Amino acid sequence: MKMAKIGIYLDSLATARIHQHHANVFQLYIQELMTFAGIPFRSFDSADKMDAGDFDVVIAALTGGMESESSLWDFAERGGIVISFAGLPYLAARLGCRQLQEVPVGYASLSGEPGGGRPMRYFRARPWLHTSSDAGSLALSCEEDGMVRVGAADGAVAGPLLQTFRVGKGIIARWAVDIPTLIVRLQQGELPVYEDGIPAQDGSGALTEGILKADDQCQLDWEADRTHTATGMPYYEHPYADYWREAFMHQLLSAASASDLIVPFVDYWPAGVEAVAMISHDSDFNSDDAGRTTLEVLSECGVRSTWCMIEPGYSPELYPMIREAGHELALHYNALEIEQGIWSQEEFNRQASWFKKATGLPAATSNKNHYTRFEGWGELFRWCEEAGIQSDQTRGPSKKGNVGFPFCTSHPYFPIAWADEYNRLYDVLEIGFLTQDLMHPALSDTSVIAPFLEKVMEVRGVAHFLYHQKHIHELPEVRKALVTTASEAKKLGFEFWTGAEINDWVRAKRELRIIGLGEGGRLRVEGERTAIAAYRPLLAGESSDGAVKRFGLPCVLLQVEFGGASQQQSVALSSLQ
Repeated sequence: MKMAKIGIYLDSLATARIHQHHANVFQLYIQELMTFAGIPFRSFDSADKMDAGDFDVVIAALTGGMESESSLWDFAERGGIVISFAGLPYLAARLGCRQLQEVPVGYASLSGEPGGGRPMRYFRARPWLHTSSDAGSLALSCEEDGMVRVGAADGAVAGPLLQTFRVGKGIIARWAVDIPTLIVRLQQGELPVYEDGIPAQDGSGALTEGILKADDQCQLDWEADRTHTATGMPYYEHPYADYWREAFMHQLLSAASASDLIVPFVDYWPAGVEAVAMISHDSDFNSDDAGRTTLEVLSECGVRSTWCMIEPGYSPELYPMIREAGHELALHYNALEIEQGIWSQEEFNRQASWFKKATGLPAATSNKNHYTRFEGWGELFRWCEEAGIQSDQTRGPSKKGNVGFPFCTSHPYFPIAWADEYNRLYDVLEIGFLTQDLMHPALSDTSVIAPFLEKVMEVRGVAHFLYHQKHIHELPEVRKALVTTASEAKKLGFEFWTGAEINDWVRAKRELRIIGLGEGGRLRVEGERTAIAAYRPLLAGESSDGAVKRFGLPCVLLQVEFGGASQQQSVALSSLQ
């Protein structure tokens, strides 16, 4: 068995040219998508480095023009696999295609796994029309999958979503959408937050309130992207960014497997963990009695949670009680003007210093902004970096009508910066939340729990629910909702972690390096021994009774060698924590 050598082509001259014009190169985010999926790769920045890399697969995320695309053609002819995201315009004619007009927004779908035809929201699709009779076509064949629809899930078909061309001994696969750029827009917005968003017509999402928030840049459609529970609760149903991530990984792994290439990957979660649930609290009004009630309820549920503390906080004696019960203490930064809050780095740092003094901790691992206050693009993440805060939880719904997946992901992720910072990755793990205070008279009821857990389990993310201590203490129905959330999640196999534990795991996993396949197909890994589960897709003709589905493909568990010692993948999660 041969392990695939995967290269990511991000042309440095093209990147510099785009940045020179103060535009974004969100194609860079493909590196983060691959890292998060646990797939090994190497990046290169010019086409003339492609051959030296001895690659089997090249993900052409950003090419350098006509000559570089000709080099990609040659690479495919020799047997390589090329994957492009709405690019390769200079190869269209050689592939027997005509470039069609860009489609600003709509929904796309694939025919098979993963998802079986589920619609996925997109922006700026660039479909091609394949005409086999074109005299200039040098491709041996073209297979097409899926559809790009204009405007709506049942809109006119603009073209295929994925085209795979046979070129010599290899293939060129082209998506009609720029998946990395699309995922960034779904997760972080199209623009920096500088004005209120458009409200829902039914009154359930009054964003126009003069308070800048994360969801003012939600990229979903109030009508097309929401559904309702049996009790009439509206919610955003689909984690589209997670769908797109899985669709690409499925295609990448499938293409490699079809060429008898092994692509090993480290699973999202430790061995034995399918998905993670998280409860967080915001200590608004700072009632000691509310804190004690919350401790009692969590103890009954057997759940450890993350407590985001707003100034002036609890009485000093409560903090040791919270920590001794296994909970995380975190910051709840208040920039709400009506409460004399200020949006500035100076004020953020002042509150972070207050937190350390009040709790006795050297720093907060996590932060969540009060009222999901958010401005600009990346300044909050810069402030967190400089204050030593490693994780943020601000990106969630502020209204009854936009609960669910307003930012289209349930997975933790590292945000990407705007062009003014050259689209670097922020060293801050974002863990968004789904909803808050179920059964509060002004918010959603418990009918959303089941669909939220179902969708999160489907994509194996984090089901993050927010419950304020004040409402747990004062409202019996909210208290019952918390108990129901915990019990339903446990029934489905979710494991409850704190935000700090999620952060620690994601960062520990990222420190690992897959270095190759050893004797007996064992995966050789460099890094600190952790409770990872590593897999590879089955090759054509292979079967296994123990195969599990990952990215819509049957995959087998691999034995792992850390520093040469074989490790059976049965290490308990407690060894990580």
